[in-house]
Amino acid sequence: MNRGRTLGNRVPPQTIANRCSQEDTMRHVDFSPLYRSTVGFDRLFTMLDSLGQPDQAQSYPPYNIERTGENTYRITMAVAGFDESELSIEAREHALTVKGEKKEEAAEDGQYLYRGIAKRAFERRFQLADHVEVRAASLKNGLLHIDLLREIPEAMKPRRIEIAAVQREAKQIEAQSN
Repeated sequence: MNRGRTLGNRVPPQTIANRCSQEDTMRHVDFSPLYRSTVGFDRLFTMLDSLGQPDQAQSYPPYNIERTGENTYRITMAVAGFDESELSIEAREHALTVKGEKKEEAAEDGQYLYRGIAKRAFERRFQLADHVEVRAASLKNGLLHIDLLREIPEAMKPRRIEIAAVQREAKQIEAQSN
């Protein structure tokens, strides 16, 4: 079946436009029916809704998120040209914010012919799940490593409940004789 194609296996522009508009429509999901029947999940729905709208300005600096253990994670950001005093890391509620601001350098005698190393300020935000804490941060070879740990409180961990056997007392039935 050769539906939507013309000679030479080329797709007509109208078909491409229709596919693009369908993809745009599919990217936005309406969570309002779920708001009516759930309590406390509004942060999750907001996060899911924001995933469908990629922010092109948030491509700098590049980063990796890796799982290093069952409950440990590491965020690695490429921050070449920044030192410890120009970076700040802040964990608040369920958000981790990493900021970088370059200090003004003294005017040098030379003149740049090409400047490819970024010197712009940045702010990168990460949403953290419940019970995820920042454990450490280090800067080595232009890479900022942020170690995270998910530590679930004992009260929230599943626990086994023993079922006690009910001991029945033996009742003796006395017969009455007339």
